[in-house]
Amino acid sequence: MRVLLVEDDRSIAKPLVDGLARYGIQANHVATGAAALAAPPPDLVVLDAELPGLDDYRGLRRAGGPPLIMLTPDGAGRDDGFDADDYLPKPVSVPDLVHRLRAVDRRSRSEGDPVLVRGPLTVDTRRREVRVHRIPVPLSPKEFDLLALLAAEPGAVVTRRYLMERVWGPGAPGPGKTLDFHVASLRRKLGDSAWIENRRGVGFRLAIPA
Repeated sequence: MRVLLVEDDRSIAKPLVDGLARYGIQANHVATGAAALAAPPPDLVVLDAELPGLDDYRGLRRAGGPPLIMLTPDGAGRDDGFDADDYLPKPVSVPDLVHRLRAVDRRSRSEGDPVLVRGPLTVDTRRREVRVHRIPVPLSPKEFDLLALLAAEPGAVVTRRYLMERVWGPGAPGPGKTLDFHVASLRRKLGDSAWIENRRGVGFRLAIPA
């Protein structure tokens, strides 16, 4: 995995680069958005949300650049046009960053497959169709988006904040009753509550019922 770290504070960047290397992750560090645009294409980007001159990088993101993890003061999303794939609070620990990098990498690769088959569940992301045991399951647009995110990485816990950011947008309020309501509706329509497991205070994961 090749990671581009865009961070202007070397005292933060160097420990992260060295720490990622211990996990077998090659990280290329640059200090500006302009340098990020000129760098060799990475597999993922880690970007400091407080970096001066972020407009230099926004163009690449809008052009369909690699998956992006944004480092923010509180780990919250930003309504600034980036639509990051995940957010981490600063200061960030190396193990937590490694976990998020691997999760986003797996998720982005899975999302490239238009048809996700998880046991008796089939999610066709191109046609936006869902079937359980070959029987069509009608879902609302938000329910479908939630299920597709969970099905992209079966067995992995997807955080509540990530689900809210991806389904309701970067300006969405914090996770609350809205997410729980949609998950409850999904469980009911899938015919078995065991399809979606709750990790209290963290998020949800897709599991294949026994």
